Amino acid sequence: METVLKIMAANLRTILKKMDAKSIFEIRLRAEKPLLLHTISGEYFVTGAGECSRQKERAYIVRKNEICETMEYISNYSLYAFEEEVRQGYITLPKGHRVGICGKAVLEGNLVRGMKYITCLNIRLAHPVTGCADRLMRYISEGERIHNTMIIAPPGCGKTTMLRDVVRQLSDGGKTVGVVDERSEIAACSMGVPQFDVGMRTDVLDCCPKAEGMLLLIRSMAPEVIAVDEIGKEEDFYALRHAVHCGCKLLATVHGEELAELKAKPGLKEICGAGIFGRFLILEKKEGHIRMKEALDGEGRHLT
Repeated sequence: METVLKIMAANLRTILKKMDAKSIFEIRLRAEKPLLLHTISGEYFVTGAGECSRQKERAYIVRKNEICETMEYISNYSLYAFEEEVRQGYITLPKGHRVGICGKAVLEGNLVRGMKYITCLNIRLAHPVTGCADRLMRYISEGERIHNTMIIAPPGCGKTTMLRDVVRQLSDGGKTVGVVDERSEIAACSMGVPQFDVGMRTDVLDCCPKAEGMLLLIRSMAPEVIAVDEIGKEEDFYALRHAVHCGCKLLATVHGEELAELKAKPGLKEICGAGIFGRFLILEKKEGHIRMKEALDGEGRHLT
């Protein structure tokens, strides 16, 4: 929490310093709107006295100048230096925390080249869970054999957290792993250095498109395993297939609730039905906890 408090506007820092960081997932700042927290037990408004409340009438109202001040601290008074991150819509902080940014997009043709008039910030506090993938590993790794594995789950069900811990366990277990971290969510690199523990034998290619990054890693780093987050584009399919033909094992995640749903979606249909993956591990959130709903083999058969 100390890292997050340092980048807050002075008044917000005073209000939030009383909060229990372990229970907070997100801090939402919106200009002229209530200060909100997303926690383990749900959404809360924050009062000017630094208390959580379910009553919006008691909420502290975030001022536009406080968002501007916060952005100055985040960028160390040089937003230009973070131009590429801002274009992607986020800035990664030390310790793996991330700030999502929203405002007026600056366009060049149909491409977003930057952002100005920033009025909304989503500060996501990192909570790496070492060992959270323990129950998945017996399906992924059998002795020296690694199965090409796809982790499937709806948003907010821990896909990336699970993937990160699988990478760590395989890497520390002796496998050379290449991570294409297109949105800096797996390793959460800050100035090129991973802020999360992704293992001693892991090479991270940060902020690179997945398809291009997989090919680059194969050419340059000779990975035994390649890990990517949230696949789904047509070019991903060709890169995944190329990686398999080169002898690499694959770890990937995708949004979804069941395998049949993915097989009905363009792009994913080809990926799921091409025989690339030998394991489909489906996660769900139940009573606030992430658990594995089912494990399937490459033919869609249930594994025990």
